[in-house]
Amino acid sequence: MSLATPLRPIRDESEFEAALREYESYFDNEPQPDTEEAYRFEVLGLLLAKYEQDHFPIAPQDPAEALAQVMDSKGKSQSDLAAVIGAPRASEVLKGKRSLSLDQIRQLRSAWGVPADVLI
Repeated sequence: MSLATPLRPIRDESEFEAALREYESYFDNEPQPDTEEAYRFEVLGLLLAKYEQDHFPIAPQDPAEALAQVMDSKGKSQSDLAAVIGAPRASEVLKGKRSLSLDQIRQLRSAWGVPADVLI
């Protein structure tokens, strides 16, 4: 998506991924306030949040429990988690002995589409 592409509701995983890529591109080059890019960034965030809410419903809970629930729903194993965040950390995170770092949360969001707010 670009500024020339009109914003519209996100209907499927491919549209979600495209919107997410555009949204994340603003992280490195944050738009100036009160510009069309800033408004687009804000609306993209709202569209992504709505899609996540509708397609990744997870009740607020402990981040380790939320991660285990996501892994179960996506058919992921501890080995899959280790491939994303690192082997020694995966076990500690699942046991609730260690919290996910912000970088690990970003990695899980990117790799598996896990909403960041359930992992914090």
